[in-house]
Amino acid sequence: MCSSHHADQWMLCPQCDLMTQLPELKPGSKASCPRCETTLTANWIEPQKRPTGYALAALFMLVLANLFPFVNMHVAGLSSEITLLRIPQVMVSEDYNSLATLFMVFVQAVPAVCMVIILLLVNPVRLSLPLKKGMSRMLFQIKTWGMSEIFLAGVLVSFVKLMAYGNIGVGASFIPWCLFCVLQLRAFQCVDRRWLWNRIEPMPEIPAKPIPAISGIHQGLRSCRCCTAILPVDQYTCTRCGTGGYARRKNSLQWTMALLVTSMLLYIPANLMPIMITQALGTKITSTIMAGVVLLWSEGSFPVAMVIFIASIMVPSLKMIAIGWLCWDANSKGATHHDSERMHKIYEVVEFVGRWSMIDVFVIAVLSALVRMGQLMSIYPATGALLFAMVVILTMFAAMTFDPRLTWDRVREKNLEEPSIEGK
Repeated sequence: MCSSHHADQWMLCPQCDLMTQLPELKPGSKASCPRCETTLTANWIEPQKRPTGYALAALFMLVLANLFPFVNMHVAGLSSEITLLRIPQVMVSEDYNSLATLFMVFVQAVPAVCMVIILLLVNPVRLSLPLKKGMSRMLFQIKTWGMSEIFLAGVLVSFVKLMAYGNIGVGASFIPWCLFCVLQLRAFQCVDRRWLWNRIEPMPEIPAKPIPAISGIHQGLRSCRCCTAILPVDQYTCTRCGTGGYARRKNSLQWTMALLVTSMLLYIPANLMPIMITQALGTKITSTIMAGVVLLWSEGSFPVAMVIFIASIMVPSLKMIAIGWLCWDANSKGATHHDSERMHKIYEVVEFVGRWSMIDVFVIAVLSALVRMGQLMSIYPATGALLFAMVVILTMFAAMTFDPRLTWDRVREKNLEEPSIEGK
């Protein structure tokens, strides 16, 4: 068996399963997979101080953002002002508890919990080993669901929509929220998964001598999806982090297609049913996603109309097509390196843009909480908003259950160059 020190020099790419020998990284550089160019690991300058500073500052800004008024609106002598906590309260009062829960979990709870976990794990806090492992597993599983920056984009879109009706202003908590969005993203970026797990527990021994530039599955090895440890292909539970797994995600294509079909079925009523109800001077006006785009375009707000159209119409539609294409390609026989490389790029795009479709849901959340002016004008969420949120969540799950390594399994392997090293 290879020594644990030797094990630190090897890594299976989580995206294409290529066995790669890691070079010694200088501070401020990262190693990328020579086949799919996925970042394998990074050696950050001051890897403990940077995430600590960013996470502490982010939590402080989050507290400030919840203490003071967020945005305000003045129309015909009437005014309305909301805080961040007021938004879910309004949705609960309108019997939209599910939307309020999604807002609190995705926008506030997940980023805050992740910042606390980062502070506890990167610093020498006395915690039990099982607790550290559990917190680390949670960090890398839930961080994708933090959507504070997407909510901020939704707020900016709401401003443009409301400018035609009155004066829109920002409160004392708006700038802290903007800073929180930037700082929490930076804190995530500065925490390297491999470095963090090496702080918790050493890398286990590799059960066989690794062969570079060959997929792990062809060597009887698999990678732990949580801590990147290299394990025997038939070993279900990781000896380091305790995460269960297989060489390839079990029933990956079946789960992906099931989630995809469900999201497609929900996507039809989500577009046909109203997502928002506007009550103005006693008259109720319902609007669908496309109707909102048309209204913005007719009012001359072309950039915002394009943002909503791309995020709410194009992205979900193209994402569903792309996920279906990925499943079909992974199930076909034979492929060249170029084909797999192209499909991998598509997968990366799908994985990145999926969350941004939630922008329209957050726009409705802001409008519903802010525009509360009695008979003059009030805005309420409608059933279509919940259905659309479910479409976004299901497509995100579909992308997560798809195993990108399936697109590389059919490529004839040959010796590749050493992993590329880039400075940051």
